[in-house]
Amino acid sequence: MRGYIFWVGLFAGLGSFIFGYDTGIITTSIAHDSFKTYMKNPNAAATGAIVATYIAGEAIGALMQMLVGDKLGRKGFMEMMCVVVTIGTVIQTAAQNYAMFLVGRILTGIAVGGLIGTVPIYNSEISPPQSRGVIGGLSGYMIGVGTCVANWIGYLCGFASSRTSFQWRFPLALQVPPGVILIFGLRFILPDSPRWLIQKGRDEEARRAFATIRGDLADEELQKEFDDMREQILYEKTIEITSLKEAWAKYRRRVAVAVFVQTMTALTGVNVINYYQTILYTSLGVAGQNILLLAAIYGTVGFLMNSISLQLLDRFGRVKMLLYGTAILVVDLVYSAVMARLFGGGSNKIGVGFAVLGIYLYTAIYYLFINCTTWLYGVEVLPLFLRSKITGLAALTHFIVNIGVTQAGPSAFANIGENYYYVFVVMTTIYFLGIFFFFPETKGKTLEMIAADFGDEVVVSDHDHSTTGGARGSGEFEDRKV
Repeated sequence: MRGYIFWVGLFAGLGSFIFGYDTGIITTSIAHDSFKTYMKNPNAAATGAIVATYIAGEAIGALMQMLVGDKLGRKGFMEMMCVVVTIGTVIQTAAQNYAMFLVGRILTGIAVGGLIGTVPIYNSEISPPQSRGVIGGLSGYMIGVGTCVANWIGYLCGFASSRTSFQWRFPLALQVPPGVILIFGLRFILPDSPRWLIQKGRDEEARRAFATIRGDLADEELQKEFDDMREQILYEKTIEITSLKEAWAKYRRRVAVAVFVQTMTALTGVNVINYYQTILYTSLGVAGQNILLLAAIYGTVGFLMNSISLQLLDRFGRVKMLLYGTAILVVDLVYSAVMARLFGGGSNKIGVGFAVLGIYLYTAIYYLFINCTTWLYGVEVLPLFLRSKITGLAALTHFIVNIGVTQAGPSAFANIGENYYYVFVVMTTIYFLGIFFFFPETKGKTLEMIAADFGDEVVVSDHDHSTTGGARGSGEFEDRKV
């Protein structure tokens, strides 16, 4: 793998960083006394609405990706979303009341909802098959980086005077620079996706972009990879479908897997715990600045586990990572529920420590095995002409489910307490079973060759008429000279 590809993927990952930062910063913002006072002490439902409206915006962003993502291209769509996130951030930061703050949250949500679905597509499409886990996984990795940075900034700003709104406005304002930097990079630095360019009939541009990303096409192996990629994309264009109904009829398993992997991620409880961990610490008797410190450490644990995860994706494969992650997560969720029941209220300090450990183990498990894997895997299993639409659909269902579980979060923890964990125990078990029975491994295969694992036609260039992994030739495309 060329170092250039890694840095391109990392730069594009700023879009995921913005998602992680904005998701993480609200965790500490809603805990600041200055924020509560300025917003007139929102109750549990109003606090839930701050999170739920943001996720509703994310759902709109995912819908926009479905509608215009392919037309604008990976770079064009991300650039548009960066403009929206900058506007939304300015409105949040300058909010004069609760309603204005919600408007900013919705706009920011729209932007990150589009970015988080497009960054893994772009990164996967520029990656060599042998290291796609690292490059494609950078999207999930940068989510963890953003969350970690946000948590620590929120903690440090907690030392500012609670009589000034700087305590919560400054952390929100820090979202502006990454969006502006990414706009500049998309316009002047990052190459376009060669696969998208081929799909649009811009073959020479695709060849130049591929050479920029991967190296000199005089290398026979690279030339064959490009030709095979082009052949498969051209073949798929002959059977290209545009409606979701047709997609479901022809590519039912691939669509189902892509949507399932994202929707069920929301039902592991990750967003509920991430958003409302400050509420969980309070229920355990933790108070004051210690709450924000625990949240910052939580984000750091996730970041460290993400760093390890990138090294494992191409070694162990996507399916093993998801199976191990969901299985261990079920155990931890049960443990966390038991600890919360036994030591809620904070009278036993040692018990509180064990309860907090359960929350930390949750983020360690999730970010080690699941976070990077899900955003990558859902992209890999889809054909090019459906990749943006179905990834947007998967993100849309993920966000819609998230609206329900996060809006209910404060009230659920207030009314049924630790029993809310058991909802996620059941759903994560279902997630494990779905992965075990229906998910093929994608490690080490080109995006085009993955189609064979779903029983779909795969063609190759005339460099080599043999097929790989059960792939088959296809009529005129088997003999096409590139």
